[in-house]
Amino acid sequence: MIKFCVRIVQRWLPEPFIFAILLTFVAAVVAMPVCSQSPVEVLEHWGGGVWNLLAFAMQMALVLVCGSALAAAPAVKRGIDALARVPKSPAAAIALVTVVSALACWLNWGFGLIVGVIFAKAIARQLQGVDYRLLIASAYSGFVVWHAGLSGSIPLTMATPGEALVKATNGALTAPVPVSQTILDPHNLVMVLLVIVAITLANTLMHPRQGAVTVDPALLEEGDNGVNRDKEVSERTPAQRMEYSPVLSWLLGLLLLAYLVLRLAFRGGSVDLGAVIMLFLSLGLLLHGTPIAYVRAFGKAATGAAGIILQFPFYAGIMGIITGVGASGVSLGNVLAEGCIRISNPVTYPLLTFLCAALLNLFVPSGGGHWAIQAPIMFTAGAELGVDAGLTGTAIAWGDAWTNLIQPFWALPALAIAKLDAKDIMGYCLIDLLITGVIICGGLMVWAM
Repeated sequence: MIKFCVRIVQRWLPEPFIFAILLTFVAAVVAMPVCSQSPVEVLEHWGGGVWNLLAFAMQMALVLVCGSALAAAPAVKRGIDALARVPKSPAAAIALVTVVSALACWLNWGFGLIVGVIFAKAIARQLQGVDYRLLIASAYSGFVVWHAGLSGSIPLTMATPGEALVKATNGALTAPVPVSQTILDPHNLVMVLLVIVAITLANTLMHPRQGAVTVDPALLEEGDNGVNRDKEVSERTPAQRMEYSPVLSWLLGLLLLAYLVLRLAFRGGSVDLGAVIMLFLSLGLLLHGTPIAYVRAFGKAATGAAGIILQFPFYAGIMGIITGVGASGVSLGNVLAEGCIRISNPVTYPLLTFLCAALLNLFVPSGGGHWAIQAPIMFTAGAELGVDAGLTGTAIAWGDAWTNLIQPFWALPALAIAKLDAKDIMGYCLIDLLITGVIICGGLMVWAM
C-alpha cells in the first residue's frame, strides 16, 4: 500500500506550478456550465482575483525567509543540532519530528510549518539511515492539525464580536462563539490527540527496514555563504563599521521585541502570522549579531521563496473563479455548499460540511477563502437544522486543513527548505490523509450525535 501510493504520486503528481495551472483550467471549465457563466465572466473573475493574495504571499515569503535566517544563526544551529542528536534510530527520529511539528502547528501554524522542517533537516544531518523524504513528509504532516489549534483562523474569527461576524454569516451568528466551543471543546481536543497519535504511528511504520532514501549529510550543510565573514580587517570605512556594528542589530531587534510585548501583553493582540514574522525577524537580528551577517543570511534564505512568489497569484485567480458571481447570481463555491446542504440531516451535516470544505481546499487553500465562501451558507443552514455553530465552524476548519496533506500549496515553504519536490513527500502524506480522514469523520459524527 505504501509503495503503491508513493509510486502513484511520484508518477502522476506534477511540479506544484503545473498543479496550479491544471486546477485553474478545471475550475474554469466547471464554473461555466454549473454556474451558467460565460467565458468572459470566468476570465474576469480569474483576472480580478489574481492579485488578491499579494499581502498574504508576502507574509508567507517572510515567514519562510525570516524563519530560515533565524535557524542559520550560530547559536540556534547549535541548539537545533543538539536536539537533533536525541533520536538514536530512524523510527525514533520520524516519531519525534512528527510530534514536534504537530504540536508546534497546533500552537501556531506559521511557526510550526517552518520549525518542523528545519528540525527534520537537522536530524538528517546527524542521523545515518533515516529516510529523508519520509522525514520531511513527517514534518509536513503535522500541519493537518493547524486549523483545530490556537491559530485557527475560522474559530478565532467566530470568537471575534462585531458587525463583520453578523454580515459574514448572513445573520446566523449574532453573538461570538467562544473558543471553548471550538478549539478547546473536548471533542476537538480528542480528535487532535487521536490524529497526532495516528500520524506518528503511521509515519513511523512507513519507514522502510531496508532501502531508505537517505542523503549525504555533507549535502545538507548550509555553508556560511558569507554569513560568517565578520572578520577583523585592518581598516574599515565608516560604512563598514556600521555594517559590522552589533549596536544597530541589537537596537532594532530589541525595538521589535518591545513592540511585540506591548501589542500582545498590553493591547490584547493575537499571535497571528505578522507576530510570528516579527518574532523571527527580531531574534534573527539579535542572534546574528551584526546587520551585515543578517543581510547575508536573509539573502541566502530568500532564494527558497521563489515558489511562493510564483504560485500564490495563480491560486488567488482560482479563488476568484470559485467565488465569482456572474449574471446567474451564483458562484461555484455556493453551488457546492448548497449541494451538501440538500442531502444533509442534523447528524450528517457536519460530516458533509467537512467534505465540502476538503474539496474546496484543493482549489482555495486558504482559511479566509473558506470563510468567505462557506460562512454565509453553512451557518444559516446549520442553524435551521439545529446544528451547533461551534461544530459547523470546526467541521469547516478541519476540512480546510485535511486536504493540505495532498495540496502542494502549503508545502512550498517546507519543500524550499528541504530542497525537495512535492512528489517526494506527497505519497507518504496520502497515507496520512486516508488515516486521519477516518478519525476526523468519526469524530465529527460522534460530536453531532
